[in-house]
Amino acid sequence: MSDSFAAAMNALDRARDQPEVFCAAFVEVFPVTGAAVSTVGGFLGSETVAASDEYAARLDELQFDLGEGPCWDAVRSGAAVLHPDVLATGPSAWPAFAAAIPVAEVSSLFAFPLIVGPLRFGAIDLYSRAPVALDDDQTKQAGMMAEVVGRLILRRALTSIGEPDGAGNGYSRRLVHQATGMVLAQIGLSAEDARLVIQGHAFAADRSMMDVAQDVIDGRLRFRREGTRIEVVQ
Repeated sequence: MSDSFAAAMNALDRARDQPEVFCAAFVEVFPVTGAAVSTVGGFLGSETVAASDEYAARLDELQFDLGEGPCWDAVRSGAAVLHPDVLATGPSAWPAFAAAIPVAEVSSLFAFPLIVGPLRFGAIDLYSRAPVALDDDQTKQAGMMAEVVGRLILRRALTSIGEPDGAGNGYSRRLVHQATGMVLAQIGLSAEDARLVIQGHAFAADRSMMDVAQDVIDGRLRFRREGTRIEVVQ
């Protein structure tokens, strides 16, 4: 066991309510540029818990907006997702997500699922600007670290029941949830379809769902139904 891995495991054990430590531990142990920890899917919702830098957070946001990417694959498969050459494998794995990533910023992507018992509820994404690969030992170590983080995230979620949605989390997507309710009221669709309207507008305008949601909440953007069409009112 390497000294850096042992130190990272000790840091994670002590992290408790310090999610920023989760990302730092992975960046210190592995040859990557950044890391992000997120919950994914319906159990805890899709949201970034912590990120080592703005670009790591942006990669998470793109995956949430587009509904594809390594974090989704890790949760669905329950296994590590390893893409040391995103330029070669990304477009076939995630057409929309790969097209949204600047090649100069990301050469390699890895994701490790957060699993506790039968629950799969999130992932840790690692990215590198320079091409890198994780060997078998590093992949095993990252998986072990993800197991610790998974328990901490689940414990944190359970102890925060009853608190305001997204309290204390600067990456919270509560704006999207709030805007979805407003769009639902404007055009009389289901919550899922209202969210798709926001997602579609964000994609067409090359903006994030968070930015579009803020415009909806602030009244700068409204939608209305014209027959079978949905039009934008600005």
